[in-house]
This record gives sequence, structure tokens and C-alpha cells, in this order.
Amino acid sequence: MKLDRIDIKILYELQKNGRITNVELAELVNLSPSPCLMRVKKLQSEGYIEGYSAQINVSKLGQTLTVFTEITLKNHRQIDFARFLAAIDKVDQVIECHLVSGGYDYLLKFVTTGIGEYQTIMERLTDMDVGIDKYFSFVVLKSPIVKAHMPLTSLFRM
Repeated sequence: MKLDRIDIKILYELQKNGRITNVELAELVNLSPSPCLMRVKKLQSEGYIEGYSAQINVSKLGQTLTVFTEITLKNHRQIDFARFLAAIDKVDQVIECHLVSGGYDYLLKFVTTGIGEYQTIMERLTDMDVGIDKYFSFVVLKSPIVKAHMPLTSLFRM
């Protein structure tokens, strides 16, 4: 499926408000409701839209700690990466994992109940011998800007 500027605009609007009505969405992208709904269904069936979810204000639920962690592996064979990822995938508190270029291998984002829980997880991972050579932790003090949507309309100008 080749996307046009209307498809990109639909995706952009839906990621900002997944609960928008089809009529409201159609108005925002300058389509009538029926063709707009057909496009949304096509975007879903083609896998451009993977699902819909609620954005939770975690701070309302209680105290949490966010930590970014740089991880360097001891070895860099495919099996080493696979073993590490298999272990990390089982840690619920890891909400992002990125293979990066530069001075370390992975950048992880943890959300935990506190520093104690984070340290327990890291000790368990190092004890499991999943290939971690070293890690550096960066505790988030404040997050003044967090965006839940991608800048699709500027990334994919059509």
C-alpha cells in the first residue's frame, strides 16, 4: 500500500486522539466520513495501525522511578544479543529497549517503584549472566517534555 498525504494526516490525527469519531477525523483530513472510514480500515488491515490504547498518568497512581540505563555487552555475537534480549523481554519494568550506536550497545528505559526495585532487577540480570559487561544508570529527576505522538506530517511530507 502506498500512502498519500491524507493517509499520513489520518495516522497523525489518530495517534494524537485514538478516540476521535470518524466524522471528526474526516473533517480534519478534508474527506467525507465514508471514504475516511474506508482509509482507516485499510490502514488497520495493512498493519500501519497496530492498535489503540489509553495513555495512563502514572504519577496519579503513585510514586515511580524512571531510569535510563546504558548497557554494554561482553561479547557481540548474534547469540549474545539474542540471549540478552530474551532476558530483558521478560522484565516488565523495561518499557523500552534500543540497540544503539556509540559507546554502548543498548539503551533501556525502566519504570520501577523506586531505586531499590531497580537495583534488585539489575543485580538479578547481572547474576543471570546474560552477557552484561557494564551498565550506567541515569535517574530521571523530571520530564518537562514527553510527547506520545510522532511528527508524521513533518517526517513524511507529501
